[in-house]
Amino acid sequence: MTQGDVMEVGRHALLVALKLALPVLLFGLIAGVLVSIFQAVTQIQEFTLTFVPKLLAVVLALALFGPWMLTTMTSFMVYVFNHMPPVTGK
Repeated sequence: MTQGDVMEVGRHALLVALKLALPVLLFGLIAGVLVSIFQAVTQIQEFTLTFVPKLLAVVLALALFGPWMLTTMTSFMVYVFNHMPPVTGK
């Protein structure tokens, strides 16, 4: 396996990680901004008010995007396994 092959697999791994993390992070970000705006308007400073909606948003994102995330991870693993023969020499 050449250095270029290693770089290609690493680049592909980073792109897959970014694609998998993006929906969950966006849902958490949007929930956090909405809760912050709500707290600023009502002047309620409660820790659980910031934590629970973000947690629910992340769980919702995982429920919505879970099958797609699993398919993406599976296709990446197939890609990695298909590029293994040059490493083992077989």
